[in-house]
Amino acid sequence: MDAGLEEAATRLRGGQLVAFPTETVYGLGANALNANAVAAIFTAKGRPSTNPVIVHVADIAAARALSADWTPLAEVLAQRFWPGPLTLVVRAALDVPSIVMAGGTTVGIRIPAHRGARALIAAAGCPIAAPSANRSEAISPTQAEHVAGGLGAWVDDLLILDGGECHIGIESTVVDVTGESAVVLRLGDVSAADIAEVVAVVAAADVSGAGPVRSPGQALRHYAPHCPVDVLPAGVQPDPDAMSGTDVWLLWIGENPPMGERILPLGVQPKEVAAKLYAGLHLADDAGAQRIVIAGLPNGADWAAVTDRLRRAAVTKPLRLNGVEKK
Repeated sequence: MDAGLEEAATRLRGGQLVAFPTETVYGLGANALNANAVAAIFTAKGRPSTNPVIVHVADIAAARALSADWTPLAEVLAQRFWPGPLTLVVRAALDVPSIVMAGGTTVGIRIPAHRGARALIAAAGCPIAAPSANRSEAISPTQAEHVAGGLGAWVDDLLILDGGECHIGIESTVVDVTGESAVVLRLGDVSAADIAEVVAVVAAADVSGAGPVRSPGQALRHYAPHCPVDVLPAGVQPDPDAMSGTDVWLLWIGENPPMGERILPLGVQPKEVAAKLYAGLHLADDAGAQRIVIAGLPNGADWAAVTDRLRRAAVTKPLRLNGVEKK
């Protein structure tokens, strides 16, 4: 990471893309104020133009500069949770390119807690638009190797800064702060309960209606490997017959994981499981798994962010027959 920092900053200033680590996942970054550079992110990822990207900044002053209406709610949450895995959706300033906002009027902003990410923003001297550094709908990367394996072929001469493994492992919580109450648009490491300790919260907002999407992570299918994923709640044992195939992998949540090949313990606590989840999916997917079974998923608010990721990962990819999409 340190060895490539200056080159990465130069590339960003020149309108090129750079992959870099944050505490959540690796991002594919571009100068957020350069519309052509941001457009290259969408091309590289195969990302729908209706899906906005989050902008990473160095400090709260830089966040305020990107906002046309920095609300008291935004200030309170920024002071409490930044730097960290919380994205604030605010009304955008006029110089924020429309492509960043997916044609809307709001922009998601955060200050990452990762030392290397903040050093990159400072060296580049510009805000960095950066969704996860993977193809659209695919598993988010938590290691530099995930970026190289999943996105390297889609970006010519991509510079990837290796900052080690992301310690949080799932994307940031996204909160709309344009009104008087915080509206949770996407769950992450910062829970709705954490936010409610500071401000009034409207949780689990319905963002599926008409109008521009204000937060990434809303697609029905997301964070998904190439193969089908089955998610079993706690207390439900995997079917031995279904697990008998040589290409079936088991990712185990909870204590006393079974022994055997193609079995990956993810841990017991929600944050531990979140940190290992994408790496486990990558390992199974890269090994050619034909099916992945996630066993032992608990119920409860503490597991909401992990449950959200697994629910979207388990959606079967639609088939296209004669150019027509079939569910």
